[in-house]
Amino acid sequence: MNVVNPTGPMGQAVKSEDFVQAMGAAATGVTVVTTAGVAGRFGLTVSALASVSAEPPLLLVCVNRRNPCVAAITQNGRFAVNILAQSQSEVARIFSGRPIRGEAYDFGRHGWEFGAAGMPVLPGAAAHFECETETIHDAGTHRIFIGRVIVAERGNEPPLIYSSRSYGRLLPLSGEDVAED
Repeated sequence: MNVVNPTGPMGQAVKSEDFVQAMGAAATGVTVVTTAGVAGRFGLTVSALASVSAEPPLLLVCVNRRNPCVAAITQNGRFAVNILAQSQSEVARIFSGRPIRGEAYDFGRHGWEFGAAGMPVLPGAAAHFECETETIHDAGTHRIFIGRVIVAERGNEPPLIYSSRSYGRLLPLSGEDVAED
């Protein structure tokens, strides 16, 4: 295992503001992570999602430990990841706590359903995954949940994208813009 020095080349740690600003250049998909069970039903907009393994199917999400969704996912032992479609930016705003209209974190809008494994899933999403919590790790301000995927469904819509504090969509490159191998 390699140990990484958390300081920069001059022995100084990178400032949080500089890190956040630089990360704004990353383009990510937009997801709403949900859970339901004995700890209640919660949902939260999250951009930190990654595939971990195809065999067995595992994915990870990162959630700020101060958010009540963390305790609920931990106690419920299950969660879903809904990859939002490009037409679902208002859902992203609702579950980030900043709706244009209506209440934050409102499952009463947009027709949420319970999926095959009992987790809240959003009809019309680009995809959704229902997971059983496999492992949990704390790192910095966040909790990393690695989930064993028990249901995976792909929708028909392209995904919503987030970069530089704005929502957007993918546009295919023209044939001449595509590099050939």
